[in-house]
Amino acid sequence: MLTALSITNNITSIIYHQDYLKHETGLHPENKERLLSIIAYLQKTGMMEQLELIEPRYASLEEIRYIHSQEYIEKARRHSELELPLDPDTILCRDSYNVALLAAGGAITGVDALLDGTDCSFALVRPPGHHAEPDRGMGFCIFNNVAIAARHAQKKGKKRVLIVDWDVHHGNGTQEAFYDDPSVLYFSTHQYPHYPGTGWLDEVGSGDGEGYNINVPLPAGTDDAGFIAAFEEILVPAALEFRPDMILISAGQDACANDGLADMGMSVDGFAVLASIVKSIAKETCDGKLGTVLEGGYDLELLSHSVAAVLDVFMGLEPDRKQLVISSKVRERLEEIKKVQRKYWRL
Repeated sequence: MLTALSITNNITSIIYHQDYLKHETGLHPENKERLLSIIAYLQKTGMMEQLELIEPRYASLEEIRYIHSQEYIEKARRHSELELPLDPDTILCRDSYNVALLAAGGAITGVDALLDGTDCSFALVRPPGHHAEPDRGMGFCIFNNVAIAARHAQKKGKKRVLIVDWDVHHGNGTQEAFYDDPSVLYFSTHQYPHYPGTGWLDEVGSGDGEGYNINVPLPAGTDDAGFIAAFEEILVPAALEFRPDMILISAGQDACANDGLADMGMSVDGFAVLASIVKSIAKETCDGKLGTVLEGGYDLELLSHSVAAVLDVFMGLEPDRKQLVISSKVRERLEEIKKVQRKYWRL
């Protein structure tokens, strides 16, 4: 539940374009109904009238090259033209390449909105992005929207960027993009073991980036209590020490119980709490500026309700905080992670 005890005059923007529906995937889990359900729910609840709607632009090839190789970009264009899948999970139609440019551009537009005065932005884009590696697309993803947005923020003068990824699947592409980079702190909670098989707790970064990659691999069945504890006990102290100039969220809502593509136990209210925690970090470190990019979430009702709950928090509502009990299995895992990360952060 959300309360209006601390409502503020936050400017909250959503970035959306109906052309995102042109990435036709048929009966694939990642389909246009995902965005249609979100927009319909925001309209039904009256939230759409409270949000600033911003039209995205296309990302330029130079911006896509912030993360991806020219060879891969050309492969994605060619496969889209021929309607060939990038991998068994990542199907493309003739419009997919252009829609992917618009999705990356939507994430960039969200960053620009923050720079132009918006307090919080949510890019309602598809296809998602966090599995897309520099040299290949996979896991429903063509270009890595949040990674491109992070580099764009840095081009605009935001030196240190924190990426918080609460999608139920590990963002292997985002991790790879910044694995040796100390200017981007990547924090991911995800079901483990699960697709794509990466994201174990000892994957901490390499070279100058060692310590700037924080993986929180959680066992199947983890509920709100485990996720909230991970954010409070690991993310918050590390982020406050890192002092980001901008925060971006890879917001996959597929850790919800009964989502269908995973086995976690998050609730809609739980996502509101996670959003509130990240927002509090943003207030402490970067004038409250918080950009969000849609990733997964495949149960249409849970997806739309979770996105709305996050937007409510961005607009100033505070989630109720219930007394939660963390399972011994999750507690043990969190302590393992903290033991690894204490080499780098004061946890």
